[in-house]
Amino acid sequence: MTDHAHAPARKIAFAAFVRRALDDARATRAWSGTEVSRRTGVSRQTINRWVRGDWASDPEAERVVAFCQGLGLDPATAFAALGWDRTTTARPRPDAPPMDPDVEALLRRLVDPTVSDAEKFHIRETVRYLAYRPPLPVDARNTDKRAS
Repeated sequence: MTDHAHAPARKIAFAAFVRRALDDARATRAWSGTEVSRRTGVSRQTINRWVRGDWASDPEAERVVAFCQGLGLDPATAFAALGWDRTTTARPRPDAPPMDPDVEALLRRLVDPTVSDAEKFHIRETVRYLAYRPPLPVDARNTDKRAS
């Protein structure tokens, strides 16, 4: 399954795939490394080794699949990065629908290194509250329209 001449390139490609997946999970879902581990069933130590390219033998396919499924990713993309399937190429992600400008602004703040951890925590907690609160009754949603 492994080709020793291409091992460093495969490690770099897979590490980049895992890093991108983690960055996306942090930016779009506000998941920590611990949360990614919990939702994928792959230990933080294993994920950290993948990010560093610190593995002597190939990652276990079952763990790669679990990681991808937990993050809503196509395992074929990870397999392509690992060079496991030479008959398929990684498919580009479909274009995401346009994002609300306010949501984009929040995501930019969450990845901005100049924004404090306290501010990022406040943003995440507010978004979590809004994401999981019960929906407003239909009458309450229409009060703005009647007022104008």
